[in-house]
Amino acid sequence: MESYSHSEQDRKPPLIVIVGPTAVGKTALALHLGRALDAEVVSADSRQVYRGMDIGTAKPTREERRLVPHHLIDVVDPDETLGLAQYQTMAYAAIDDILARGRLPLLVGGSGQYVRAVVEGWGIPRVGPDQALREELYHQAETQGAEALHARLRALDPVAADRIDYRNVRRVIRALEVCLRTGERISELQRRCPPPYRILQIGLTMPRPSLYRHIDERVDRMMAAGLVAEVESLVAQGYDYTLPSMSGLGYRQIGAYLRGEISLDEAVRLIKRETRRFVRQQYNWFRLDDERIHWFDVEVHSPWEIEAVAATFA
Repeated sequence: MESYSHSEQDRKPPLIVIVGPTAVGKTALALHLGRALDAEVVSADSRQVYRGMDIGTAKPTREERRLVPHHLIDVVDPDETLGLAQYQTMAYAAIDDILARGRLPLLVGGSGQYVRAVVEGWGIPRVGPDQALREELYHQAETQGAEALHARLRALDPVAADRIDYRNVRRVIRALEVCLRTGERISELQRRCPPPYRILQIGLTMPRPSLYRHIDERVDRMMAAGLVAEVESLVAQGYDYTLPSMSGLGYRQIGAYLRGEISLDEAVRLIKRETRRFVRQQYNWFRLDDERIHWFDVEVHSPWEIEAVAATFA
């Protein structure tokens, strides 16, 4: 295992990032490192931002959050949105606050966009959605074809057009929306500016059969902990099944059960199946051949081994 030392160009403050698929053990490692290295966690989980959605998002418990402070959990209600640009701003603020207090920030999560936006310093257009314009553009795609819409983008922003497949109509429309509303090219606004941190990315993995077993066991624990009652409570508070937050893993399937569309056993089966599918998507974000990520098989490496690497870096 390679070691880390402070060179002249390594005088930037440290940021340790913990990534990997769901149910692999990121929270447990973050708690271990938090206590061992006087660190605090900045969550990079796009589902744990919602208040009242605790069981289905596998949030750290209140006791765990007392042991190690966590940031960017419970920041919006289920009927609110937290855009990527807003998350990025909040994450940088939390990291800087932790560093200013002389502690070590740990960016922890499995939401690829959240992690990459912070680590790579994505330029994210601060342009809100224009529903009327989007409907107009979708209508153009339906009547004239996706290729025609893509050609319109190419005329305005050829760099973005080269990056976006014409079949990805949603992304084409977003690029056009930014161009038409601001007069600027989204490709210019999306230029990246790496943040002023020394970054160590730690990736956790395990063999797929073991990971899938962990997923099944975690879903069973969620059901025993009262996931059905949690979804019932959210609906009783007026949060509609059609909300983006309520369409997340677990909530969508339990919602279908509560509406009488499927049995509870079928809902549980679907949660497990869709979580495995989600894992495959996460591995597309956090690739095992990504040399920026130092991967540890949790069935081979102990938390103390990973702690030794992190301590040398920090």
